[in-house]
Amino acid sequence: MTATTTLESGRIHPPDSLAPDYLDSITDVGDEAGLPANPAGPERIWSAARHWYQAGVQPGISVCVRVDGEVVLDRAIGHATGNGPDDAARRADGETVLTTPLTTGTPVCVFSAAKAMAATVVHMLAERGELRLSDRVYDLLPGYRAHGKGRTTIDHVLTHRAGVPIPTGPRPDLRRSEDSAYTREMLARLRPVYPPGAVHVYHALTWGPLVREIVAAATGRGIRDILADEILDPLDFRWTNFGVHRGDVARVAPSYATGPPTSGLADAVFTKVVGGSLAKTVERANRPEFLTGVVPSSNTVSTAHELSRFAELLRRGGELDGHRVLWPSTLRAATRQRRRLRPDVATGGVPLRWGTGYMLGSTRFGPFGRDAPAAFGHTGLTQIAMWADPQRRLAAAVVSTGKPGDHPESGRYGELLDAISREIPRG
Repeated sequence: MTATTTLESGRIHPPDSLAPDYLDSITDVGDEAGLPANPAGPERIWSAARHWYQAGVQPGISVCVRVDGEVVLDRAIGHATGNGPDDAARRADGETVLTTPLTTGTPVCVFSAAKAMAATVVHMLAERGELRLSDRVYDLLPGYRAHGKGRTTIDHVLTHRAGVPIPTGPRPDLRRSEDSAYTREMLARLRPVYPPGAVHVYHALTWGPLVREIVAAATGRGIRDILADEILDPLDFRWTNFGVHRGDVARVAPSYATGPPTSGLADAVFTKVVGGSLAKTVERANRPEFLTGVVPSSNTVSTAHELSRFAELLRRGGELDGHRVLWPSTLRAATRQRRRLRPDVATGGVPLRWGTGYMLGSTRFGPFGRDAPAAFGHTGLTQIAMWADPQRRLAAAVVSTGKPGDHPESGRYGELLDAISREIPRG
């Protein structure tokens, strides 16, 4: 049995129409230890994930929850390929379209969740003295002081206060995005839309090239190599870096634009911030050149299992399995509130709290569910999140392949995050 797409709504199947036995047949279960103090908790969390899947806008969803380092939930539901909106049109034309399951080991592009890894690298380098957050960007990238950007510090970049939340100046040639000299030239040409350091506005696209070139200039090494050599390889991560090797591109589950077509003001804002419509952004993100590049703001490829393990490294104060990456004092400083909870125009008005490079949770609502004031991590486009919550002894990740924009059941994603907070209590 294969789910079908309702083309008019951009869904992969009519909502709430999948029988429990079919949902079981498209579910993959990893190695789970269970939660002795609350054995039904993980099942209630997974019930919320299944309810979200039944909305019909996510071809694949995976969830991994760790408590005290033990994996209490690690499951995936749906398909990696063959069940996106375009696949229905191909089937309607009489073409045979095969589906492949999404498993707990299927890598997925997690978009801006990449910023959590990049921020961790920058804090690690600062702790070692290879750079300082107070350093001026132009000291490392001399051309960057042009157009009034001379006051910009690395701290301004990490905290999304660099004044360049949208790309300005000449339109960059994406074919040259991996050319460091070209990238630095384009960064120098950026014109700030407000004075550096004045206010916080999320830097969706410019953050990644800035961090990549700052790290390279400060260390003489690429940020992907540093992340691999200093964090991922010693801890035996298979994925979770910026992009993948060309030979692994075919292993990555594609992203899908789903749900109703975007339009109006929300689409205009998204296009201004991200550089294209949601559909065009998804199309670019599936291309080999994006998936093999180094984009510390948006092209980490990982699994929920590995993302939650990275979050566990952060939850434990920067040490995992005997390998220390950061000192607890560094993480405490990095997760101290730098921006109070308030709407951000670049994220469609979604209220967010920020530390230095990490999103922070809140009590009422936030990127990691309700009642999570100590949580920190990062989200990704769209309905993707990885976070640590020291008060709950929790490290979690939610990964999805659909990019639905607005749709009637969009709240089901938030219900899943709330379920994780509810079933893994603080204390």
